[in-house]
Amino acid sequence: MGNALVAAVIALVSVLPTPLVPAPVVRDTAGLRLDVARIVAASGAQIGVSLVELSGDTPVSWSYNGDQQFVAASTYKLPLLMANAQLVAAGAAHDSDPICYSDWMWEDGWYSDYTDGACYTRLELAARIAQHSDNTAAHMLVASLGGSQALNSYAARHGAAESAFYDPNLTTANDLARLLVDLASGRAGGGAAQQWLYPLLTHTSFESGIPAGVQANATVVHKVGMLDSVVNDAAIVLNGPRGAYVLTVMTDGPGGDAGWALVAQVSGVVWRFELS
Repeated sequence: MGNALVAAVIALVSVLPTPLVPAPVVRDTAGLRLDVARIVAASGAQIGVSLVELSGDTPVSWSYNGDQQFVAASTYKLPLLMANAQLVAAGAAHDSDPICYSDWMWEDGWYSDYTDGACYTRLELAARIAQHSDNTAAHMLVASLGGSQALNSYAARHGAAESAFYDPNLTTANDLARLLVDLASGRAGGGAAQQWLYPLLTHTSFESGIPAGVQANATVVHKVGMLDSVVNDAAIVLNGPRGAYVLTVMTDGPGGDAGWALVAQVSGVVWRFELS
């Protein structure tokens, strides 16, 4: 009788309906696209945007002109800094490594203390690049990596397939986003690379773009680029309303303060989308 009862229970369970599991709700990005399109129309600028949420059941991956090429300006320093962070994390390079200056490396920038033969540590140069976007320090670190070909090979391995950094220095919002997604996900040196680089790219001298569009308590790890009419910002917002997200904004229009205001506007509408 015991075996018969067990068999009956098994038979009954096998015909019971499977409980329905609600499908995850896919969020509508139509309103976000409309908001960005209104900013573009009002400004007359060319704008490229890429948004990638890093957590959630159905994380949003969305872009507006995400594959359009823009002048990268100093955003080429993002893969440069990532490559250095990964080398340090792997023990293949060290903060104290001396990197020496030659006159051909000079470009007008934040610092003017470079003299032929003077040496600086890898960490000192990285801080100058991350915090103040110094150009000469960037040339020195590019040279230490092996030049622009090595920089672009690194960037391509981390998703920047549509870019030619440094020379002629073109990129897309989607490529910059893919770089940051690899950094945030640990595929570019893991937690050690993040611990090295995140503090350098936080509270920089250029906080009028993406950081200006988020709430004050949000932490924004980002690298900017500006040249003439171009203003770009590429960021990981670590503690957004729904968790961390990557946002990259590229603009070619008014430049200067008006360009920063455009980036901040786009950042603001993305933040509101994240609140929804």
